[in-house]
Amino acid sequence: MNRNWRISTSRGCFAVKQIIDVPPGTVRRNLGTLSALATDGIPVCTPLVNTSGDTVAEIDGRGYCVIEWVDGAHVRGSDLPLDQVALLGEQLARIHRALAENAPAPVPAVPPVAEVTGAAKAVAAADRYLATVTALDDPTAFDRSVAEAMEARKQLLGKYGDLHPLGEVPAGPYGWTHGDFQYRNILWRQGHVAAVLDWDRLRVRPYAEEVTRTAQVQFGVEGRFDLERVSAFVSGYRRVIDLSAEDLADGVRRLWWKRMTDFWQLCFHYKRGDDSFDDLFLDDEALLHWWTGRLDEVQVAMTG
Repeated sequence: MNRNWRISTSRGCFAVKQIIDVPPGTVRRNLGTLSALATDGIPVCTPLVNTSGDTVAEIDGRGYCVIEWVDGAHVRGSDLPLDQVALLGEQLARIHRALAENAPAPVPAVPPVAEVTGAAKAVAAADRYLATVTALDDPTAFDRSVAEAMEARKQLLGKYGDLHPLGEVPAGPYGWTHGDFQYRNILWRQGHVAAVLDWDRLRVRPYAEEVTRTAQVQFGVEGRFDLERVSAFVSGYRRVIDLSAEDLADGVRRLWWKRMTDFWQLCFHYKRGDDSFDDLFLDDEALLHWWTGRLDEVQVAMTG
C-alpha cells in the first residue's frame, strides 16, 4: 500500500518508503518507537533522520522515510519448521512486552471497543456486491467467482448468524501492538527473525486479537489452516505472555466473525479499481468455509 525503493549509496543500502495511507505525524510517532524497541532487543530497522532531525521528509506534499536495509528472506508461515514457528510466537510476545515498557503513548484506561457487524448488515453488503456484479455487461472470471461467493456467504450468515460474538469489548489484556505481523513484514536469516518491518499500524489492541490474526495470516493458506503450526505459534507466544484460553477463544471467535462479515478486498476491487487483492479474496473465502466447518478444531489449536 506504500511505494518502496532499495537505494544503494556509498554509505550502504537503505529502504526508502513513500508514505501514502498513514498521516505523517503517526509515522513519526511509530518510527520514534523503534529506537527504544531496538534497545530492548527487538529486531527492527533503524530509521534515519534528515538534516532537520526529522524521521519524515515532506516534499511537494508527500512524505518519505529512510530506513537502514537489513538482509533476510520473507518466509511464508507454512514453510517454517515447527521450532521456528514457536520462535515466531515468542517474538510477537516479546514485541508486546517491549511495547508495554516503551509505549509511544499511555494505554487508555478503558479497553478498546471492537465493532461487531450484525448478520443482517453483512447480508445487505453481500447483496450490494451481488447487484454490482449482476449489472456488469461483460463479467470476468473473478466477477463470476464473486457472485458465487456472495450467494454462499449469505447462506453461511443465515446458518451461523447466531454465533456472533457477544458484546463490543473483547476479553483479556490489551496494549500497543504491531498491527500487521505477517510474513511480508518479517525477515528471516539463519533460522532467526532478522527484522520486523512496517510499523505503520502500531496501535492499542487486545493481545488476543493480534495473536489470532497473526495465526490466520501466517498459517491459513490454500483455503485451510495448518493447525499444527497454529498450535505451535500460540504455544510459543504463551511461553512469554500467558494469555488465558478463555481470552484466546474470545479472540478467535471475533476474528472468525469479522471474516464472515467483512468484504474489504471487494471494496478495493469495485470501489477503488484496485485488483491487487483479488487472489487474497478467493483464498480467504475458501478458508472461511473450511474454518466454519471446523470451528471447534480451530479454537482448540488457537488456544494452544
